[in-house]
Order: sequence, then C-alpha cells, then structure tokens
Amino acid sequence: MSGSVLEIAGLNKNFGGLPAVRDVALTVESGERRLLLGPNGAGKTTLFNLIAGDLRPSAGAIRLFGRDVTRTRTDQRTHMGVARTYQIITLFAANTLAHNVVMSLTGLSRRRFDPFTGLDRRTDLKDRAREILATVGLEHLAERKVCETSYGERRRLEIAMAMAQGPRLLLLDEPLAGLSSDERGEVQRLLESIPRSVTIVMIEHDMDVALAFADRITVMQRGAVVVEGTRAEVVADPKTKEVYLGH
Repeated sequence: MSGSVLEIAGLNKNFGGLPAVRDVALTVESGERRLLLGPNGAGKTTLFNLIAGDLRPSAGAIRLFGRDVTRTRTDQRTHMGVARTYQIITLFAANTLAHNVVMSLTGLSRRRFDPFTGLDRRTDLKDRAREILATVGLEHLAERKVCETSYGERRRLEIAMAMAQGPRLLLLDEPLAGLSSDERGEVQRLLESIPRSVTIVMIEHDMDVALAFADRITVMQRGAVVVEGTRAEVVADPKTKEVYLGH
C-alpha cells in the first residue's frame, strides 16, 4: 500500500475557552514511523483522541486511508484499521492475558454478539490469542492474570491487544513510559519487529527513542505543531531546543 494513511487539516479542539489543539496540519505516509514530541500539555494525547474518534474536533478535517472521517464514530474507525494504546494502561486486570487478547479479537468479530457461544468455548479465538501473545514474548504467561504481571509485561500485552485488531494505523501513546531500562529495550525491539504494512504514530518524550525509531518527527507546543521534519532537521532546528530541550 502506498500514499497517505492519515491527513489532518486545520484541526482545532477547544475545551470551553481553552484551545487544546490549534490549527494542526499533519500528513503521515503508508508504512511511516512518526513520532510526536513535546512537553506535557502540548496537545499530543488530545490529537490522538481526535484521530481515533474519542473526541470530536471543534474545527478542521481528518482523513484516514483517503476517506473523510471527521464525524465518523470510533468503532467505525477501528473497523477501518485504526488501533491504539493509552497513556494509562487499560486492561482487564482480574482476567488472564489470553482472555484480554480474546476480548480484543472479539471486538472485530462478526460473532461478538453471539448469545449462544461463550468465550470459554471459542477455541479458535484462544488459539489465535496465544499466537499473538507469542509475537510479543508472552505466550508462556497466557493463563496468568494481568494483576500478577509486571508493568513492562502489561505494556507488551496492550500492544498485543492492539495488534490483534489487524491495524493499518497503530497509535501508541507513550508505550515506553515508566519502564525499566531492560523493559524499554524489550518494547523497543517489539516495535521494530512490527511490519511496515502497519503505519505507526507514537507519542514519546525521550529524544533518543525518537532518533532511533522515527522516520519523521513532529514537535508540538501549546496545541500547535512548531517543528516537523526528518530526524536531522528536527534536531538542528533551534525551536526544538527551545521547546523540547528547554534551551
């Protein structure tokens, strides 16, 4: 697949009189690895919520895969091929890792409203869940409850659940936040293994991660895009030092 996966034009989001996203324009190409950088409160997560459909914009337009989705519901965007993770992990902590992935698989299944077949009888989904867990190195923990796993394992599970939806566009909201050095390395290797058929837009604070991962970087401040370009261009731009590096 070639061409633009995501196109944003003149996007604004206001909460009361407070602008959270201001006149954002953004284009992400198929297969691209795009990093969103910026300080807390820059509008990065709000932008994700607008792309995913969790929020409606105050103004502007969003196109996904060539289609205007500005007023399209979140579930419809998911079925188009958008998946995401959250800054605050959202998992079913009392259930097993396998059950969490099964739930993610069920969300896109035509049989999700089947009242006659319990999930415990869906061996096809269970088998598929184990396959997906294996791709993130968690198959050996398939029957362990989420509340009994480490923070890094939960981060990998969340990515597995997003990948279970077969996304064309994957939105990752700080997947490395709060991880130890070893855990960060595991998640970084996992992200590098995702095929280029999946376009990735990722929020991250760590400039070193951005330089290692991104094809292009977008820097935001106070809801607006202030710098955008290749890794070399963003590092060389004095606005990056002013906004992101603080000098």
